Amino acid sequence: MSTFSKEHQDYLKKRRKERWIVVFFQLFIVVFLLVLWQLCANLGWINTFLSSSPKEVWKTLWSLASRNGLLDHIWITIYETLLSFSLASLIGFVVATILWWFPRVAKVMDPYLTILNSLPKVALGPLIIIWVGASTNSIIFMALLISTFVSIINIYNGFLSVDPNYITLLKSFKARKHQIFFQAVVPSNRGNLLNSFKLNISMSLIGVIMGELLVSKKGLGYLIMYGSQVFNINLVITAVFLLGVISYLMYYLISLLEKKVVQKG
Repeated sequence: MSTFSKEHQDYLKKRRKERWIVVFFQLFIVVFLLVLWQLCANLGWINTFLSSSPKEVWKTLWSLASRNGLLDHIWITIYETLLSFSLASLIGFVVATILWWFPRVAKVMDPYLTILNSLPKVALGPLIIIWVGASTNSIIFMALLISTFVSIINIYNGFLSVDPNYITLLKSFKARKHQIFFQAVVPSNRGNLLNSFKLNISMSLIGVIMGELLVSKKGLGYLIMYGSQVFNINLVITAVFLLGVISYLMYYLISLLEKKVVQKG
């Protein structure tokens, strides 16, 4: 026998129903667009040489998987993304902590963070290759340039958004700065940190692809660059499709982490 009241059971059923409705329409939109795309290709409404088709993408995907080391390309991109994400998140948290701890430093650094964040990182590509070398290091460096400053700004703004009355109350009880930070500021920013991770993982992936477009011999960015050079649109769109799948899976994993943290909280 359930320990929940009838009203609570109805509420849970309503939530499950709403969740299934959302999932259904999410899948429906994807399937509808794929069917429409293939239909337009079959009827000759679009030029498949320029826009490919789901059937051609599947053939390319199968060819890559069976002959050309598709898993190696996927793994390289995932590895570089996770490494960049971890470093950017760590650097972002540490720097944001320093800025919160020393308000004067934050005031001095504020315009520089804004300028560095707004710089066109792609334009720095040739310099990055000269500084770091034409290797994986250049790809990681490019990803860090794109994701780190965003991470710093988001986390720091989250730290500043903590209720000042709460902090004043803690100070009135003689709480020290490290106690305020670790017992009030950080716990209050669990949701903000996870949202920052969601943004950071996508920015890291974007940075990795941009780096792979500049200098790489493996990875999905390399497939996109190679496909564009030989005008193989099927290869380009297949690589973009795989990027979308990887991006969704990474975002989904962080969302699962967020749910667990919320439940424990």
